[in-house]
Amino acid sequence: MEKEGEDYGYSDFIQTVDTVIMGRRTYDWVMNQVSEFPHADKDAYIITRIEKPPEGKTKFFTGPLKSLVLQLKSESGNNIFCDGGGQIVNELLKNKLVDELIISIIPILLGNGIPLFQNGRPEQLLPLASCGNYDSGLVKVHYRLVKEI
Repeated sequence: MEKEGEDYGYSDFIQTVDTVIMGRRTYDWVMNQVSEFPHADKDAYIITRIEKPPEGKTKFFTGPLKSLVLQLKSESGNNIFCDGGGQIVNELLKNKLVDELIISIIPILLGNGIPLFQNGRPEQLLPLASCGNYDSGLVKVHYRLVKEI
């Protein structure tokens, strides 16, 4: 389904990011697919329950996710990218720590799978920031989340 040579805006996007947050199961899955962690050049926090020493700029974080994100947001820097883990995304949404969602819709109906969003989070408004489509049929939708005042 992918179009050869098309990265769907990923190269431009990832240049705006200096910090990555990822769940441990997603990290393990990624590391079983590739020989080198794709975010090794960025400050990466792998959210885990098991303490492990850092590997370069990759840190294995066992503390409260909310505290980590609030600390990171208080520091100067570029964007923070949550690269997976449904539980991690749900926790961030539940605590209203997500500023933007960029969702790629791939034109394949799956019979089974892991839901994109889990139950147990508050309803949140999603004003559309942009939307784009590609020859392959992929649609990328960008929302900015509404922050309560």
